[in-house]
Amino acid sequence: MTSAWPWLALVALGAFHGLNPAMGWLFAVALGLQRRSRAAVLWSLLPIAVGHALSVALVVVAVGVLRPFVDFRVLQVGAAVTLIAFGLYRLLARHRARVGMQVSGGDLLIWSFLMATAHGAGLMLLPVLLEMPIGTLDHEHAHRVVPIAMGNSAAIGFAAVVVHTAAMLVVAGAIAVAVYEWVGLAFLRRGWINLDLLWVLALLGAGLFLLGTAFW
Repeated sequence: MTSAWPWLALVALGAFHGLNPAMGWLFAVALGLQRRSRAAVLWSLLPIAVGHALSVALVVVAVGVLRPFVDFRVLQVGAAVTLIAFGLYRLLARHRARVGMQVSGGDLLIWSFLMATAHGAGLMLLPVLLEMPIGTLDHEHAHRVVPIAMGNSAAIGFAAVVVHTAAMLVVAGAIAVAVYEWVGLAFLRRGWINLDLLWVLALLGAGLFLLGTAFW
């Protein structure tokens, strides 16, 4: 399908997204504490993961649709500018999500989708997705291989979303259970690193990396 490193990168980015409280585990812990139920913690992570996956899938689909028709370097530069612009926006803007605690699975899914999109979760995957055979076609034999190529591209794109989301869900689930059962939320006030700033730096770094590889 493709070399191993993009898949490892997708797992690493999924773990990073799962580590970030804004991606959902903090919400899951809060619901669990409110309902005094570990099952509520675990249940809430499922729609959160689906919402995250849908946000990432939008970027995967965009890469698959645009890549056959847009020059690869143009796509790289466009992705780089988008990442850098979004990183600067995240650096300068302040977002406050207000959601009531009486929520359904659908509410959690929509909330997770909006949070992942607002944080640029899918955009952060662009450097990896552009190195994968998503949306690539053999133009010399396009009349014979397009259906197969499209099928392979869709399968790889789907697998990319699943692998990334699975890593995010495992890490977020482990943290949520640990915080609910043993650690408690007080440690966030005294010992948690500024992941929002780290997120911004990752977006800017990915954009600069893509911009560099487009010209060198």
